[in-house]
Amino acid sequence: MEIDQLAVSFTPSTSAVAGSLTVSALVGLVPLLTFFVLLAGFKLKAWYSGLGALAVAAVVAVVGFDMPASLTGLSALQGIAFGLFPVMWIVVNAIWFYELTVVSGRFEDLRRVFNSIGRGDMRVQAMLIAFCFGGMLEALAGFGAPVAITGAMLIALGMPPIRAAVTVLVANTAPVAFGAMAIPITTAGNLTGIPAEEIAATVGRQTPTLALFVPLLLLFLVDGKRGVKQVWPIALVTGFVFALAQFWCSSNFSYELTDVVASLAGLAAAVIMLRFWSPTTPDEQRSHIEPEPLGVTRVSMALMPYLLVVFVFGVAKLWTLGFDLPAWLARTDRKVEWPGLYGSLLTDTGEPSSSAIYTFSWLSTPGTLLLICGVIVIIVYSLFTHSGHFPMTVRMGVAAFGATVMRMRLAIATVATVLGLSYVMNQSGQTVAIGTWLAGTGAIFAFFSPMLGWIGTAVTGSDTSANALFAKLQQAAGQTAGIDPTLLVSANTSGGVVGKLISPQNLTIAATAVGQPGSEPILLRKVIGYSAAMLLLLCTLVYLQSTPVLSWMLP
Repeated sequence: MEIDQLAVSFTPSTSAVAGSLTVSALVGLVPLLTFFVLLAGFKLKAWYSGLGALAVAAVVAVVGFDMPASLTGLSALQGIAFGLFPVMWIVVNAIWFYELTVVSGRFEDLRRVFNSIGRGDMRVQAMLIAFCFGGMLEALAGFGAPVAITGAMLIALGMPPIRAAVTVLVANTAPVAFGAMAIPITTAGNLTGIPAEEIAATVGRQTPTLALFVPLLLLFLVDGKRGVKQVWPIALVTGFVFALAQFWCSSNFSYELTDVVASLAGLAAAVIMLRFWSPTTPDEQRSHIEPEPLGVTRVSMALMPYLLVVFVFGVAKLWTLGFDLPAWLARTDRKVEWPGLYGSLLTDTGEPSSSAIYTFSWLSTPGTLLLICGVIVIIVYSLFTHSGHFPMTVRMGVAAFGATVMRMRLAIATVATVLGLSYVMNQSGQTVAIGTWLAGTGAIFAFFSPMLGWIGTAVTGSDTSANALFAKLQQAAGQTAGIDPTLLVSANTSGGVVGKLISPQNLTIAATAVGQPGSEPILLRKVIGYSAAMLLLLCTLVYLQSTPVLSWMLP
């Protein structure tokens, strides 16, 4: 048995190809280039592109990096398993949770709540809908839902279609890193071994910088310089409170809830301010929708699901009064030494690699907590109806879950194949070879680090996929170049948020939502400058955070 074990053992090397780091890195880039060429060049569906790149990565692993074929296949299976659970388990439950508010009719009440805020000023309403409500949708659903829903809502206010699309695209930036219960950060933590809480805290020192000025930028997009001049106070307050809440929650609360808390805090700050301040509203900037009084009960029921999520996650992550619930939940996790891989995949010291251990967090994962929240919502909505309206049944909830899975099947396949690709590249040594090679640029790599996340998200449409592709690479580059790996992995996540702005997937969703299919080239021309400017800001910020100039910002 010991001889057989040694026969299939494998230790990754950064110079496996021709004994050269440079050649190994260039060969290791082939699967990534395959993915991007198939997706952007040949316009194949994302999961086809992921499958093709996975096949190429497997060939490179076996032929170029000398990884046994059996271990290569097992690595791919482990990555696919992680992509299905917990990654897509979280995403599916997040979108299902949102769908419960739609099928019950309560989402329409929530939309009316937002329409009633802003004293009829379209600019204020657009900012709150696109930024605060869009941030909440990003936190719970992501995957294009915020752009589609808020775009349609801005059209209902009376905003011109292209302007509405540009507004929601730009608004869907700052919240993306913590989207879908912060699954991009959870993915990065799993792949690198860096605690997700540490990555979240560092991202919380980067993306709030965008949140500070995005509301002001939205006013400019809606009404030019006049909009900024007349409505800047509430944009400044909303952006500041959102950014402060995002910063605080990412370090001190459940990081998965960062965008939920930030969105609710920003909205609450705007509501309070509007009690004491009113904008000067030109006639053409008055909303076409008249406010509709809903009453305390309907407003409470519309907001209840989101407040419930904050409560449940807060209890599950923080509550230790008399009983350490977070510790108990953590003990329910099951560590699985991946059969056939663990013990055969070795580190440089000859020890079994911890990357071959799969964690089945069946109860503590945010996906299961969201499922529990959804069941509570179904019960509450079935018990508390409003004059016979908004009926909710268990059958409706189950049907909504099934419909969500069917609608998400291609996204599920995409994420699973991309995670399979990343695991093969990581465990064969391809990713580390690329990262070590790129680290040759030295300290300046910190400046370019967010660009990888920007490219990955721009092409794939997903910050999660960008982290799956580049998080391990960023870590390896940081370790070799002497730059904090947590900073670079976080920079990959933060860079991705502004790449979302120009991703073909998001552009198509926006164009469709505002009734202008085929307008993607127009939208791209209008938003690419903003994306590049925000990327430059992040690149500069990350570089300065890697030096004594701004290193004090880091946790």
